Amino acid sequence: MAKMPLKRRLGFTLLEVLISIVLVGIIIPPLFKLITLMQDSNSQIFHYVDKQKQEAKAMNAMYLDFLSSDGNITITKDEFSRVCIENTLNSLYGLHSAKVCWVVIKDGNRLIRVEGNDYKLPLGLEDKVESDAVLDNLKLFDIYRNKDDILVIIQQQNKQPITFEIYGVHKPLKKSKKKKGKKKSKLKPDSNITEGLV
Repeated sequence: MAKMPLKRRLGFTLLEVLISIVLVGIIIPPLFKLITLMQDSNSQIFHYVDKQKQEAKAMNAMYLDFLSSDGNITITKDEFSRVCIENTLNSLYGLHSAKVCWVVIKDGNRLIRVEGNDYKLPLGLEDKVESDAVLDNLKLFDIYRNKDDILVIIQQQNKQPITFEIYGVHKPLKKSKKKKGKKKSKLKPDSNITEGLV
């Protein structure tokens, strides 16, 4: 008996195509949801990392402001502390030396770094300064000074506090007041010399 050759199938049946379309329709939507979730997660992670970098930059700038100062630092306390460093070499804007104030403004409890020369707070129209918004939603901004050490505590709403301490910020030496008038010589005239001159 001779065997009949089998027919080769060249394509898919309509039923097979419909089943594959249904399976793809079932699998694709969850894959898109998974991709969307991963993108959202990645964007949140990048946003968080970016904020952490900004906070680290701000804390580094504050640390260097204190460390590079001449020690002439004024701390004013009310609802939030305000600190002004009269002379620091840490300028973010290329100044030879700068006055830097760290202030919390009421609008959003935002911490601001103000840099310039020879200005007073509150700022006037003629004051030329640069300001940078550093942190928002502050719950606490406090600075303590004990001799040559400075303790900084910063906390945003619903976040852990950031604290750091700077050692060796020496207070400037007080200048002694000189009396006006003639200076008296502490040398006593030598009687032998004066007698010979007469």
